[in-house]
Amino acid sequence: MSGEAILRLDGVCVSFDGFKALNDLSLALAAGEMRAVIGPNGAGKTTMMDVITGKTKPDAGRVVFADDTDLMRLDEPAIARLGIGRKFQRPTVFEPLSVRDNVLLALNGDRSPGFTLRARETADECRRLEEILATIRLAADGQRRAGDLSHGQKQWLEIGMLLAQEPKLLLVDEPVAGMTDAETAATAELLREINRSRSVMVVEHDMAFVRALGVKVTVLHEGSVIAEGSIDRVQDDPRVVEVYLGR
Repeated sequence: MSGEAILRLDGVCVSFDGFKALNDLSLALAAGEMRAVIGPNGAGKTTMMDVITGKTKPDAGRVVFADDTDLMRLDEPAIARLGIGRKFQRPTVFEPLSVRDNVLLALNGDRSPGFTLRARETADECRRLEEILATIRLAADGQRRAGDLSHGQKQWLEIGMLLAQEPKLLLVDEPVAGMTDAETAATAELLREINRSRSVMVVEHDMAFVRALGVKVTVLHEGSVIAEGSIDRVQDDPRVVEVYLGR
């Protein structure tokens, strides 16, 4: 892991009708790092991801990516082109299309169902498709209709669609909600594999899954960081127990 930060939030504040969703939020993610972000409902986790991806503009603070790019000056498409990919909690795949064609759409930079799939992919695209399908545990399911996949497999497919766009930083929102135990374990392994080549930030409630990731944990409460460290350290923090784990 590089010591340089790929993402920095400094003193970020966001208010909605007087409610402070983010309150002087500061954190840094190192290049090559995977970080888990936890906290109670309303802690600011989704707003933080909205700010990073340009969906929400902060009232104050700085959001800096990679080589000092000021994300606050860019819109959502420009931020995505920089190399920040976001996986939402509910998978959004094109269910009538095959698994392979879903990834091919993303590989060509077009995630609209109107994109023509009649042109044969190049040898390089074919190689990349096979790599992605293997990574997301769907190598044997390329010709299956995406709508026939299990919930967990649809989550993996959407992660694959993001990987096709070659993000430097992957933001993943509650990836294991609704998954079976086996799918949850496979997802932890999948994210660790992805983390070998890119930075990852995971927002999650499932503490067993966070422990399986084995990464540094940031705890948010009322829009601020209240604890950081290993899963054991934050679980033993009295304030974290009071506002989150003890509920």
